[in-house]
Amino acid sequence: MDEELKKRIAVFRYGVISDLVGARRLSRGERKRLLQERCDQTWQIPDSIRTHIAPSTVKEWIARYKQSGHKLESLYPQDRSDRGALRSVDEDTAAGIVSLRKELPEVTLPVLLREARERKIILPGVSVSSSTLYRFLKANGLMEGAPPAALDRRRFEAEQPNDLWQSDVMHGPYVVVDDKQRKTYLTAFIDDHSRLIPHAEFFLSERLDNFLTALRKALRMRGLPRKLYVDNGPAFRSEHLSHICASLGVALRHAKPYQPEGKGKIERWFRTIRMSFLPTTKATTLSDLNDALRQWVNTYHETTHGTTGEAPIKRFTRQLECVRQAPKDMEDHFRKEARRTVARDRTFSLLGRLYEAPMDTVGKQVALLFHEHDPARVEVFFGGKTYGFAQTLDVHVNCRVTRWEGKTSLVPEEGGKKYGGGKLFTRMEKKEDGHHESV
Repeated sequence: MDEELKKRIAVFRYGVISDLVGARRLSRGERKRLLQERCDQTWQIPDSIRTHIAPSTVKEWIARYKQSGHKLESLYPQDRSDRGALRSVDEDTAAGIVSLRKELPEVTLPVLLREARERKIILPGVSVSSSTLYRFLKANGLMEGAPPAALDRRRFEAEQPNDLWQSDVMHGPYVVVDDKQRKTYLTAFIDDHSRLIPHAEFFLSERLDNFLTALRKALRMRGLPRKLYVDNGPAFRSEHLSHICASLGVALRHAKPYQPEGKGKIERWFRTIRMSFLPTTKATTLSDLNDALRQWVNTYHETTHGTTGEAPIKRFTRQLECVRQAPKDMEDHFRKEARRTVARDRTFSLLGRLYEAPMDTVGKQVALLFHEHDPARVEVFFGGKTYGFAQTLDVHVNCRVTRWEGKTSLVPEEGGKKYGGGKLFTRMEKKEDGHHESV
């Protein structure tokens, strides 16, 4: 199992247990209820055909996560020795299974297997596992899900500040950028309990990097939420965002497609922006627009909310002891990850640049953690261990480095001869006059 799949599985597992390992202390009855809800729920489990999770499995994940000091890596799956040992079905059996699936499109896999054996489509003695059947049907487009059940929609409100944030993006007005009219997009977060706005900012696109910029500012300003409820768009489905939230201990939740009711509070706030803020602002540049928005939000925080009957800032600060502060190393959680194989000359390419890696990583695939805006700080990881920050390649400096066999600074002379059981290398000694002499 590759590292990327392990990470996806770990993020999924955190999503399952996030409510049970949060900062809020749960009563025994509430804990039991949440555990039962997780086990009754139908899941789409990465790299698995199972749709339900046993209580013992959830408890094991909770124990591993707590014992590790709340590290996401503790939820990585262990490699299995029998992974990939699947048997394919023969052509006649495959054709029979396809016909049977089209005849019985709604039945579960165990029922389909039993029916196939009873009809002698799968002959006695032939072993076909549920995982083999699942992959075969999925490859042939025969694994359609059952129609969704009716939704139970009820008005709700989080009990404490930062229990739940809602976030979305709203189309904004046009501004002047380089003498051209550019459309803006408002990214905003709202605290479900107090209706406080942790951060709101206009950008020139809906890209993920802009959303992450707004999220950073919100976390630094108002602390960590326990849940973050976002839209179902491509940017919000990013694995990078999922990993950031899981590593910070924030449960990421997505709204159902075409069902905006779950984000009612942020949608209602956007309506207030359209009715109260946009008609009164005269800003023509992005900077002026965001300055005006900050002043408007400050006034909004001090104004009594029509639903709660309190000013958002007053309601939020009443229970500040419940707010988790952002960690000091928060920026590290936002780093992107890339994988590169280190060449024999110790180099790898990233962000259009060449970097030098440590000698111990030559020929190995390493993980690189970095910020696109800070290419000078690219941290190298291999085998779960950090090898520090990679250096940008400087061929002129390398020309002056002394290299010896068996040491970290090695460069053999082309066509080097055998001598005394080892290779003969060229060493350049710097003379007093500044010239170099080969010895």
